[in-house]
Order: sequence, then structure tokens, then C-alpha cells
Amino acid sequence: MRIAITGGTGFVGRHLARLLTSEGHEVVLIARGADKRDLSIRKIPNVVFFQSDLSDPRQLAEAISGCDSVAHCAGINREIGEQTYQKVHVEGTQHLVEAARRAGVRKIVLLSFLRARPNCGSAYHESKWTAEEVVRACGLDYTVIKAGMIYGQGDSMLDHLSHSLYTLRCFATVGFSEQPIRPLAIEDLLLVLHAALVELRESRETVMLVGPEELRLSEAVGRVGVAIGKRPLIVPAPVWLHYLLAPIFEFAMKVPLVAKAQVKILAEGVVDVAPFGNVVAADLLPRRMFTLEQIRKGLPPPGGFGLTDLRNCRSALRH
Repeated sequence: MRIAITGGTGFVGRHLARLLTSEGHEVVLIARGADKRDLSIRKIPNVVFFQSDLSDPRQLAEAISGCDSVAHCAGINREIGEQTYQKVHVEGTQHLVEAARRAGVRKIVLLSFLRARPNCGSAYHESKWTAEEVVRACGLDYTVIKAGMIYGQGDSMLDHLSHSLYTLRCFATVGFSEQPIRPLAIEDLLLVLHAALVELRESRETVMLVGPEELRLSEAVGRVGVAIGKRPLIVPAPVWLHYLLAPIFEFAMKVPLVAKAQVKILAEGVVDVAPFGNVVAADLLPRRMFTLEQIRKGLPPPGGFGLTDLRNCRSALRH
């Protein structure tokens, strides 16, 4: 099969591309080209890289011409300049749907968020929900995957938690009374993506996907600390403090340690789907627990945060 992946150079896109090409499928990676953390993904056999910001349906139709399915994984967790939630999540999805119709693509698989919903006061959640609605109304076969907190090699979760503990050895809870999370291993997400894209399963379904183990984020941080040999100091902190810090981190860091959307996500908990989502077939249910073995598989090289994590690091280095 020939399968396109938007956000193809991102965390989920890279893992999905490697899985598909390992089975002999042809993959079209569609991305802006801004994520340069793993340029080798563009050079593996059976991969074609197509640079696009999803703003031109005709260009997208050319990119996905001959594709059987499209995995729509493109997304942002903060707005920077022209990269707004409206442009990326909503208009980008509308343009992809239009392109898929033109190109004769059979199926669109949208990676959304577990609690994406309307009228909740978060532009991130609301724009993700609108994208879901666009896909559900597109007239093509589709699967919408409402996934929870995903972790694995190259993610933001393990990357930031480990770097934080190497830097400060402490963790501030999101709220004095923490809400639970259910970490989802990238391998379990890939199983569902593969079923939807290649086997065309979960047809015209909106499904929820969370990990099998429920715990507090501070407990997850503790396990990461054990995995890297850095026992964390857990500091209770109110939600409002994280909202105050989020704009600073969003401005200063390439991948922010705290973003406004993430604060809302963690303050609500990442366990229950909203407003709806079906359970996947029994053989696709996530089974990987948040174990030390799983954590160590996904950890980045040891070390704390540095100047290269800053958005304006070149300027900082010159001065």
C-alpha cells in the first residue's frame, strides 16, 4: 500500500513511518520540515518527503496522489506566529479532506486528543474537536482516534521529565489534588493506527485509546526518576501557578516544558474520553504498562536542559 502521513517528521509520524516501511509499504511524509530532530526518517527506503504546511489543497492532492490511506497526525500544542490552532488543526484538516477527495484516497485516520470537545474554554481542545467533526462529515471512510498521553522514544513526555530531573531534581504537581493519567505506549497506538490504515478496521468509528494503568503524574515522574537514578522531590503546586509559567516557557523554549494546553490537560486528568468515543476491538486494546523497561526504551540521552532547548539559542550563544 501507499500511505501518507501528515506531521510525518514528528514523534508519532516517525514511528508510524518506520513500522509501515518495515512491512514494505510506501510512505509519503508530509511536513513543514521544521522538525529536524531525526532527519534520517526522510532517507529510509520507500519514503518520499513532501514539504507542506497543509495550506494548499491542490498541493496536498499532488502529494497524496496514489495513496490508499492518509494518517493525519499533524498538530501543535501551542500557537507561534502563523501556526495557529485554527490554521493547523481546522483549516489543515479541511484542506486534507478536500485533497483526499481529489486524489481518490480511500480512508483518513485522524489522530486527535482524548478530551477534545467543544465549548470548553481551550482553543486547543476545541480546534481538535472541530477537526474531528470535519473528518466525520467528509464522506470518506475514516477512523478518529482520541488518544491520551502518548510516550515513547522521541516523545515530549519522557524527554522533558528526564531533562527536568537532571536539571532540578524536583517536580511541581499540577494542582494540590492531582488528577489521574493513563500513559499510552507508542507501540499500542501504532497497533491501532496500523489496523485502521492498512487493514481498514474501525471503519467510520471514533475510538478512545488510553494506557492500561492509571496513576498520578507524580507517580509517573517517580518511575522516570528511578529509571535514570534521580529521585525527584515532589512539590505540591496550584494549577494557577502553571498557567502563569506556561506563557514564559512557550516563549522561551522550542518545545515548552509547560504549555497552556498541557496545563488544562493535566488539570482535568487523562483517563476519560470526552464527549464520546468507543472502545477498540479486544485485540487492539493497549496492554503495555508504564514499567521501568518501557520507560528506559523511550528515554533520551542523559542530561539536563541547555541553551539548545531555547527558541533563540543562537542569539543567546552569541551574547
